[in-house]
Amino acid sequence: MIWNLSICFMSFIFLFLTSIFLMFLGVVFIFYDLCYFIEWELLMLNSSSIVMTLIFDWMSLIFMGFVLFISSLIILYSDEYMHGDFNIDRFIILVLMFVLSMMFLIISPNLISILLGWDGLGLVSYCLVIYYQNVKSYNAGMLTALSNRVGDVALLMAIAWMLNFGSWNYIYYVSVFNDSFEMRVIGMLVLLAAMTKSAQVPFSSWLPAAMAAPTPVSALVHSSTLVTAGVYLLIRFNSIICDNCLGQFLLLFSGLTMFMAGLGANFEYDLKKIIALSTLSQLGLMMSILSMGYAKLAYFHLLTHALFKALLFMCAGSIIHNMKNSQDIRYMGNLVLHMPLTSICFNVSNLALCGMPFLAGFYSKDLILEVVSLSYLNMFSFFLYFFSTGLTVCYSLRLVYYSMTGDFNCLSFHPLHDEGWIMLGGMLILMVMAVFGGSLLSWILFPSPIIISLPMSLKLLALFVSLIGGFLGYELSKFSLSYDLQSLRYYLTVSFLGSMWFMPMISTYGVNYYPLIVGLKYYKVFDQGWSEDFGGQKIYNSSVEYSQYMQWWQDNDLKIYLISFMFWIIILFMFMVI
Repeated sequence: MIWNLSICFMSFIFLFLTSIFLMFLGVVFIFYDLCYFIEWELLMLNSSSIVMTLIFDWMSLIFMGFVLFISSLIILYSDEYMHGDFNIDRFIILVLMFVLSMMFLIISPNLISILLGWDGLGLVSYCLVIYYQNVKSYNAGMLTALSNRVGDVALLMAIAWMLNFGSWNYIYYVSVFNDSFEMRVIGMLVLLAAMTKSAQVPFSSWLPAAMAAPTPVSALVHSSTLVTAGVYLLIRFNSIICDNCLGQFLLLFSGLTMFMAGLGANFEYDLKKIIALSTLSQLGLMMSILSMGYAKLAYFHLLTHALFKALLFMCAGSIIHNMKNSQDIRYMGNLVLHMPLTSICFNVSNLALCGMPFLAGFYSKDLILEVVSLSYLNMFSFFLYFFSTGLTVCYSLRLVYYSMTGDFNCLSFHPLHDEGWIMLGGMLILMVMAVFGGSLLSWILFPSPIIISLPMSLKLLALFVSLIGGFLGYELSKFSLSYDLQSLRYYLTVSFLGSMWFMPMISTYGVNYYPLIVGLKYYKVFDQGWSEDFGGQKIYNSSVEYSQYMQWWQDNDLKIYLISFMFWIIILFMFMVI
């Protein structure tokens, strides 16, 4: 136990101090507008050198600082959360490998080295999703790995296309050649890779399935590592996405992702899946503002979202611990009385998610919505932005209503309490960051004041939509929708909207079932049908038939048999003479 403690504590101290240093360095870099490239020659052979290039600018340094900061607090939290696990050292090493892969991806200006970090994330995420070894975890892990594999293949094809430019260091020429055909193809492939990693429609089903992982892993994955890798990649490739129809394509699909995830979370009763769908909604928001060309805004929301989303998952883990591993929000209620500190952190992170003024989420979300109001945008995308914002407040209020108010619905588990101070320490530090982090980041990233002049109606639209969404969430929570499970209404509303538009079924049953059925038919018709009729079975049956005929012939006509034998001897001797 002492050894396990030391692994967690040493990892926490090292990552925490490194994160503070990197964030400070990032602020210095943004203040002096610095950017350093470090080239490390790995191999020199016949005047051909293999060079590893690393980029250190304000964007990579601040993002690395945030990833390490959140990772350090999650590792500290894991020490108590995974207390009964005999393999906690293996778990911590996996988490550290996960963080290392993300670091590698952040500081790589080269598509080859990005692929190493990208594949490292995919591989270690599979190991972490199947950490609790059961059938559900295996299925979720396989869905996660195979969905992400599509993007890995797209990235490999982009590497192959980059041979046209003679270098894989895309950062040197990505904005120069963005009108060329090759760069457009590379942009399409990078966009596909980013959509799979950040779980945009139609690759969304793996994200809620990945909730089979331990809660600290969920907090890490959904805040600053795996799902943000796609957004970060598109921030780096932003110039080739915005200058053509790829941006419009991404805007449509990311808007649909926001809308779909917001609707689905309002019909979900699993605590972790609700928070996972909220992550999906926020990823859609980042991708959509990125597709309009505002990479800095997407980066800003990426950082603020990481703070309150990690806190939200850590609070959820604490609640699940107390509920004896039950994740159904209908069994909760009045937790604010039993777990006051956890409830404070939970509600602060929820309000930050909704965009409550002067919390972390407000500075980025409100700025994004005001820029959207200011931009040249069609009515459908405008509707998706603001309606999805209302849905966010709706499912957040619904979650608070079920978990924090009313009566506790599981009396057999009555003696609830806040978890130990190790878990609470990490949560309270993140709560402070969720309150003050947005304003600090806005001062650092946007030092000169931004004035967005809008009519009063548009200026207040975000607030109005949030209030309407909150009211609807509260009212809908008070009564249950009674449906006949076989009725058409049930399938059109609860079943369709609550299952992410049947996407998990389509991406598992739809992808597997019909190809397997076609394979079975093919096997029966060809392998066991025509191939047998004209292949092995045909040869066998023909041989049996001919041998029986020959046997009958030999048994019934000895004279003909002997004459044919004599003819055979004569022919043999003729050939021998020749």
